[in-house]
Amino acid sequence: MEPYGVAHLVMLGVFVVGVPAAVLLGRRGRRTGAIIVSRALALLLLVAAVPFLVLDLATRFEVGVSLPLHLSDLAWMAAALALWTRWRWAVALTYFWGLVLTTQAIVTPSLGEDFPDPRFVGFWVLHLLVVWAAIYLVWGLGLAPRWHEYRIALGLTLGWAVGAYAFNLLADTNYGYLMRKPSSGSALDLLGPWPVYVAAEIAIVAVVWALMTWPWVHRAEAATSGSG
Repeated sequence: MEPYGVAHLVMLGVFVVGVPAAVLLGRRGRRTGAIIVSRALALLLLVAAVPFLVLDLATRFEVGVSLPLHLSDLAWMAAALALWTRWRWAVALTYFWGLVLTTQAIVTPSLGEDFPDPRFVGFWVLHLLVVWAAIYLVWGLGLAPRWHEYRIALGLTLGWAVGAYAFNLLADTNYGYLMRKPSSGSALDLLGPWPVYVAAEIAIVAVVWALMTWPWVHRAEAATSGSG
């Protein structure tokens, strides 16, 4: 797929249209208190993700790209769990991974296939649903993260990085782009050579996630003070 070609621009347009729809759907669910919509969305995510994962494993398995070890793979799993259970830590993972990491993949995708290749469809369905799920859960349902969830999300992400890096060393792969940058170009190009860009990415993510948490915490504290 050509970055910012016709197919990419169309998918960006679909993404933008889906953002307010996710907020409105979540706010409607907040008023009604119905959990059926969230669980229906979780099932939709699973129905979208699992067939493409199986297809990829069955038809063109490559140890370097086909295993569910990218954060984007874990992001859709976290999103499905968050939609089904509404557990705060799962919502926080969806929020942080979806809005920071998955969104980067939407803006600067590393994807060789074009429409209508199944990998193209699977890539966009999963990435768009994860980000929409994060918006639905946080801005729609109001399940915003707190510092406790921030720490859990950061710890789990660091644990993934250590595990993915160890696997990359053993299997000569590049999951998480922890060994080298994507060849198609990305925001990592601005962060220097390896391993500087890895350390810089970790520091930036920690700061950005903190900035994404603070307004919600401040808002909750202000509401508590006002009601008291």
